[in-house]
Amino acid sequence: MRRETFKLKIDISRKDAAPIHVQISGVLRELIESGRLAPGTRLEDEVSMARRLQISRPTARKALETLVNLGLIVRRRGAGTEVVARRVEPPLVLTSLYDELVRGGHSPTTSVLDWVEEPATPSIAQLLRLPEGSPVVHIQRLRLINSRPLAILRDYLPAHLAPSRASLTSRNLYDLLREAGAEPRSGSQQIGARLATPAEARLLNEPVGAALLTMNRVAFDVARQPIEVGIHVYRASIYSFNHQLTR
Repeated sequence: MRRETFKLKIDISRKDAAPIHVQISGVLRELIESGRLAPGTRLEDEVSMARRLQISRPTARKALETLVNLGLIVRRRGAGTEVVARRVEPPLVLTSLYDELVRGGHSPTTSVLDWVEEPATPSIAQLLRLPEGSPVVHIQRLRLINSRPLAILRDYLPAHLAPSRASLTSRNLYDLLREAGAEPRSGSQQIGARLATPAEARLLNEPVGAALLTMNRVAFDVARQPIEVGIHVYRASIYSFNHQLTR
């Protein structure tokens, strides 16, 4: 079923101090941020907008590019322009992605892609402070918000702490670790960026080579014993890290 395309109705003022592209992007931004344009809403393309509003095509393109740069819409070749889900901005504290999403007003769901017990490789053993070859559980999950893919989460846990595969579909990993007697208390993480591989692009519904944010984390319990190694990738179009700084 073909989705209806939203066409902005706006009275453009050529006497206004604000450029025309700012007038257009400003109205669209308010509609998106207020929720009146829901995630997934398709917007008309720059050619149609320019013709209908009787403005130049570069002006229409600049209005849409402003919204792309703000992370409010995404433009995909062959798929058009659509509103993205509200950007997730996690606080700078040790927390699970599930909790971040719930606090942000989202409805997270989880698909467990893989759950396997295996011997720890030298690098994973070193991070978890275990002898090489010790049993660890490697978990791979796809996290979604409002039925839209957000992140691929790969985690390595000491086998004696690992929750069951079934429990991970509906429960927060950190809550399950607490029940196993391991309270996540602190962590060390590295944030970066790279391009999506074909497999990641397929899972995240992004083009191959799309920008991804990466987060590699080691979480520690109250005794500073490592209890989780996380290797996570996020869709940069709908996720960002927001850190508050003071001087």
